[in-house]
Amino acid sequence: MKKVLITAGPTREPIDPVRFLSNRSSGKMGYALAEAARDAGWDVTLVSGPVCLDPLTGVSMVNVTTAAEMYDAVAEHISGMDLVICCAAVADYTPAVVEGQKLKKTGEEMKLTLVRTKDILGSCREVFGFQKTLVGFAAETQDLERYAREKLERKACDWIAANRVDGTSSGFEVDHNEIILFSAAGETIELPRDTKQNVAQRMLDILTNA
Repeated sequence: MKKVLITAGPTREPIDPVRFLSNRSSGKMGYALAEAARDAGWDVTLVSGPVCLDPLTGVSMVNVTTAAEMYDAVAEHISGMDLVICCAAVADYTPAVVEGQKLKKTGEEMKLTLVRTKDILGSCREVFGFQKTLVGFAAETQDLERYAREKLERKACDWIAANRVDGTSSGFEVDHNEIILFSAAGETIELPRDTKQNVAQRMLDILTNA
């Protein structure tokens, strides 16, 4: 049985015990990919950030909260995988200091120092030593193709799934998506707007038959 590791959802980077930095990812696309892979007979490991979705049955669920926890989970589970799909919207930065108590309002401004998080997708090849099919996502609000192709090369991926997230009809927090797949071999495949379940099914068919 072939094995796939999928990351999904956002991460939450704590500021203090009640506040955090995050993003609008719902996790729906990653969960749809996990369902499609499960239904196709794959052994699926789903590393999920905090989402408002029901856990999937027939899938090995690994629940995490922060970018650091997701990095560690991928590092732990990537060995032996045939396919890795990094669909999660991982925070690029995290607070340098996490306060032990709730921060109180004391002035007109508050400065927050952020530091870079570890690059999960970029670590798959060089750090984790993964050599099989690697797929990343590029969620962009502008210059979609340029940024996606740059990420494809920079992260040493086999495929990048590029999707615009500047509207309300597809992308974050909705049930539909439209994706352009770019491959390291020079292929470009457009997946028109459809339910995330249908887009995931089509995408998995392409990735496993390429």
